[in-house]
Amino acid sequence: MVSFSKAKNINHLWGRLIIEELTRCGVEYFCIAPGSRSGPLVVAVAENKRAKSCIHFDERGLAYYALGYVASSGKTACLIATSGTAVANFYPAIIEASKKKLPLIILTADRPPELRNTGANQTIDQVKIFGDYARFFFDMPCPSKEMPLEAVLTTIDQAVYRARANYPGPVHINCMFREPLTPIKEKGFTPGNVKSLSHWLKNSLPFTRYKPYEKRLSLKELKNVAQELSAMKRGIIAVGKLKSGEEKSVLALARTLQWPVFADITSGLRLKSKDASIIHYFDQLLLEPALVTRYRPDGVLHLGGRLTSSRWYEFIKKITPLPYITVLNHPLRNDPLHCLTTRVECSVSYFCGAIKQFLKQRKRNDFTARLQKASERVSQRLFARVKETTALTPDALAQAISQIPFQETGLFLANSMPIRIMDMFAGVNKNLCCVGANRGASGIDGNLASAIGFADGLAKPVVALLGDLAFLHDLNSLALLKELKTPFVIIVINDRGGGIFSFLPISGFPNVFEKYFAAAHTFSFEMAAKMFQIGYVKVKVVKEFTDAYRQALGKNGATIIEIEANREENYKAICSLQNTIRICLKR
Repeated sequence: MVSFSKAKNINHLWGRLIIEELTRCGVEYFCIAPGSRSGPLVVAVAENKRAKSCIHFDERGLAYYALGYVASSGKTACLIATSGTAVANFYPAIIEASKKKLPLIILTADRPPELRNTGANQTIDQVKIFGDYARFFFDMPCPSKEMPLEAVLTTIDQAVYRARANYPGPVHINCMFREPLTPIKEKGFTPGNVKSLSHWLKNSLPFTRYKPYEKRLSLKELKNVAQELSAMKRGIIAVGKLKSGEEKSVLALARTLQWPVFADITSGLRLKSKDASIIHYFDQLLLEPALVTRYRPDGVLHLGGRLTSSRWYEFIKKITPLPYITVLNHPLRNDPLHCLTTRVECSVSYFCGAIKQFLKQRKRNDFTARLQKASERVSQRLFARVKETTALTPDALAQAISQIPFQETGLFLANSMPIRIMDMFAGVNKNLCCVGANRGASGIDGNLASAIGFADGLAKPVVALLGDLAFLHDLNSLALLKELKTPFVIIVINDRGGGIFSFLPISGFPNVFEKYFAAAHTFSFEMAAKMFQIGYVKVKVVKEFTDAYRQALGKNGATIIEIEANREENYKAICSLQNTIRICLKR
């Protein structure tokens, strides 16, 4: 344990108290951006034997790295930055962490109150700078003998609890410090009031120990929801992002109801599970919505977060009104179409286990069986297409990426086209242990940093699929790879601009499209790989990709695989494939 009686000054003492209490609360991973004002906190991390740390010069990338780490590890991490715009650079990742409900502790250093609004250097208004995106905020006063040390500890305990509670997310403690910011001996300083913490010093527990709470439904509430489900004869189970371990409970409920499962790419079911109830290519089936509506679905049970597929929401908009029940472990609405008829707030695993006792086991129905056969026809068409061509089209790439040949591997998908092509076209592989994505605010910023944090938290090989603009946006984050020991494959689709815009109506206006929307460029990434000492290979066809992919997954450290692509050709390839799928589904 760190010695508090040997603290050199009051800032040194408070820094040690804050970091020690965080580690006692189980927050042991500290993501630090170098700075002067945050010195008391950073020194305390360095002195604490339980504290692990990641150091990065770019606060924006560091914050995204932290949320990637939290997402895959299931642990709470802490961000530390100095004052000024360093704090503001955390903001995009804080928004993402808030929307994804990821527990993150933010410690920001600040100037003392006498320097606020004075024009003092590197001073901005940091009070509640993250607004409502922070679950909890506390403006920690400058260390002083007048403030009880117990108050420092209980503030940390409250912050950690609020970060992890039923509505988890980022919390912010703004720490004001006067000089000295280094652990130099302050004349006349004696940490005598540490004696008031004698009980705390004798153990390794937090000062205040919060007991976790999970919301439960009453017997009446369970019966009411069960009656709604029992009244549906041909329901659909839509599955969004789940917490780790919830997949089994979802499948158990699906087997009881015998309903088809439309599983999102981030659910943990879409890529890994071969359960008969999962309709892996439901998004492609909805190219022909009549195939589904022919069997008149009469209700939806939506478990977990929202789906990536825009065709799903278009389909629901067409067939409403119908009973639409959503289960999520937070109070937010999650109803973009304003179609929910019942909203259940509890964990998905608890709901699935509790509701089953009020439902009768059903027989496999024609609706599920026919959708499964149609999905299998799509799978066969995709597999045949890869054999027919050497071109590295988006569907061929998705199929190739999903063929993980080695041990359990994580997959991180950037926004825009990467997550969509995998959701639409990827195959099933038991080695794909989990999928990460920044689908909270769905921005392209920070995706590389998040992927690296995801890999560090998972401690397994990870494949990251990014577009060229997302990669360019986050080049600084390649510096985070210097400590990574496991295989990490960065696949960059370089189609010289924003590929997703080719699928939007604006692409029909060539006078503005290429310059203002596609943001066309002529960059390639070989020199970036060389600068950061990362393996690199450029590929154009399927065979080149699969060879490079296997080699990269078989060695420790990072490899960039740059795919030389053409936006117009990719657009045409997807349109052609989907026309073929429509014909296939009409048989």
